[in-house]
Amino acid sequence: MDRNQFIGLILMFALLAVYFTWFAPEPPAPELLTTQEEPIAETVAEATSSDTANITSTLPAISDSAQATLNTQKYGDFAFAASGTASTKTIENDELILTLTNQGGRIKEVVLKKHKDYLGNPLVLVDGSKSKSDLIVDHNGKKVNLSDLTFVPNITKIGGDTTQISYVLSNGSFSIIQKYLLPAKGFEVAYSIESKNLNTVLNPTDVNYNWNHAINRAENNLEDGRYNSNVRYYLENGDYDELAERSNEFEDETLGELVKWVSFKQKFFTAAIIANSSFRSGYVSQTVDFGDTTSVKNLSMQMLIPYSDFANGFGARYYFGSNNYDILKKVAPEFEENLDMGWGPLPLVNKYLIIPIFHFLERFFTNYGIIILIIVVVIRIILAPLTWKSHMSMAKMRAMKPELDEIKAKHDGDMQKAQQEQMKLYQQVGINPVSGCIPMLLQMPILFSLFFFFPNAVELRQQSFLWAHDLSTYDSVLRLPFEIPFYGDHVSLFTLLMTLSTILYTWSNSQITTVQGPMKTLQYMMPIMFLFVLNSYASGLTFYYFVSNMVTFGQTMLFRKIIDEDKIHALLQENKKKNSNKKKSKFQQRLEDAMKANQEAQKKSKKKK
Repeated sequence: MDRNQFIGLILMFALLAVYFTWFAPEPPAPELLTTQEEPIAETVAEATSSDTANITSTLPAISDSAQATLNTQKYGDFAFAASGTASTKTIENDELILTLTNQGGRIKEVVLKKHKDYLGNPLVLVDGSKSKSDLIVDHNGKKVNLSDLTFVPNITKIGGDTTQISYVLSNGSFSIIQKYLLPAKGFEVAYSIESKNLNTVLNPTDVNYNWNHAINRAENNLEDGRYNSNVRYYLENGDYDELAERSNEFEDETLGELVKWVSFKQKFFTAAIIANSSFRSGYVSQTVDFGDTTSVKNLSMQMLIPYSDFANGFGARYYFGSNNYDILKKVAPEFEENLDMGWGPLPLVNKYLIIPIFHFLERFFTNYGIIILIIVVVIRIILAPLTWKSHMSMAKMRAMKPELDEIKAKHDGDMQKAQQEQMKLYQQVGINPVSGCIPMLLQMPILFSLFFFFPNAVELRQQSFLWAHDLSTYDSVLRLPFEIPFYGDHVSLFTLLMTLSTILYTWSNSQITTVQGPMKTLQYMMPIMFLFVLNSYASGLTFYYFVSNMVTFGQTMLFRKIIDEDKIHALLQENKKKNSNKKKSKFQQRLEDAMKANQEAQKKSKKKK
């Protein structure tokens, strides 16, 4: 801006000041509304709610006739319901407290009666200040959001124990009725839309059902909550899918096929809608607002309800509840996927072994620490045959240690020859060197399935045991003044005990095994790694592993007393005499051929060098 422009602006402001001070006309009386003021009213109507509050505090009130004109322009034949006083109704059963609003006839808030958040407050699963659902219809080429309109509520009892609340929008010539049925027990709310003569006011295009939902923070560990929250959905063709659970970036997906249900899943709870027929298609998304520590993730769905279903009767169910497997599996096909149970074969182990045992013990015990301890004993008994076979294999290897040491001394420096001699000895005495590993591998699915079960079991949430105040999260006995990378800023005592017991068990086994060299040192690295990995995991999991280590240690001591290694050695020597002229097995022959081929390749490589 040059000097002339600046001087011109100053003069203009000075003239305006003089004019409004001495020559401005008298303002009109407050009760009169001139036609010149109507554009101002339109501007106010189009402003945001916060802007409207600021503007209307200094402008004359809009007349009823002007407001009616604005409503007619915006809502057409629905303008009769555009004004009204907002009110709420509350209904409840044994599990839920539902608050519904006449603004759109929608669910505003859902409280789970038997759960608390990490601060001890009632657990608000759906928060009216952060969650809103909309029904958007096409009226004369305009998109009308029914959530902006005022419905008339009516509460009745059906069958004595089911509460029905209806929200009616009607002008005599057409009507829309939204009904909610809440039974005396359970986490499901039946939802239906009934209508009359909608063809006279609506274009026959699909209706948008939108639900924007910010998950309230319910757990102390905010980061863990964000890692375990996402949008999940199930298609009519039987395909289940979800947005990336552990992603804190913006994620979205367009669903081009018929959609059966969509859920907003968090670690221990789920809010979902399940269509009786199907949504035609949809769009889902999720993101994180890192500036808001009261919310976990912002989730959104935009579903299309076929117009024929909307006009002739649309039905659905809401689910507002915990991620309990026995409950989820009865809600809808694949709905139990809202509970993380692992990958591959692990969900099968959890569904048909761990969860049935857990729920059976719940009938007799109320202390979940005791239940976990009993599960350890039950699992160890189930695995006892495999554990016995593994110990027998190790006992045979220990019995043959003198002969193996002789072979190593005889072929010192020539690993190929030593391995060939060892394989020949194993064949003669009847030892399968991998037989000890197979039982261990068969136990791994159970160990890994528990890795998913305990951190996600809602039954353990806020259940205390010993010094752990909540078995679903880590037990912190010491808060560190700084954060250690990959470890955290706290000390979990159960994780520490698990690590020490694993090291003790490893040391005990190393005294009697044939493992030598670097492998003997590396076997201690795994417990140290788990000390860092599991420090922030559920204390129920680390408590299980600690007790399991101690039971396994005692089991090992018992097996050592039962197994007579002298008898085993004598039996192996008899086998050696019997099998001295026995032909090599196909597996043995292939193994030796592979060793020879490897040896020849190494020799050629050395010659080239």
